Amino acid sequence: MIKLIALYKQPENKEEFDEHYFNVHGPLTEKIPGLQKMEVTKIIGTPMGKDSEYHILCEMYYENHDALQKGMSSPEGKASGKDLMGFAGKLVTMMIGEEMK
Repeated sequence: MIKLIALYKQPENKEEFDEHYFNVHGPLTEKIPGLQKMEVTKIIGTPMGKDSEYHILCEMYYENHDALQKGMSSPEGKASGKDLMGFAGKLVTMMIGEEMK
């Protein structure tokens, strides 16, 4: 299983960010072909009791790397990517990971 991971830094306006993320970007992303599961985690702090520099972690699961590439190349994947760059391009770090069992 392959995961596309998006890690978002704290936005200036959390309410505005969350409104767009959960009502526009999330639904766009969920339409990407080959996406098997999407898990979103809201970061609430650190083990030291401090505020985190991160706001949201999103893990998007695909069967394999080919499925991920096909999904990202699809019209739905391109729409999600365009939206991402428009509202969170400076806040997001993207990574690809492989689940280890």
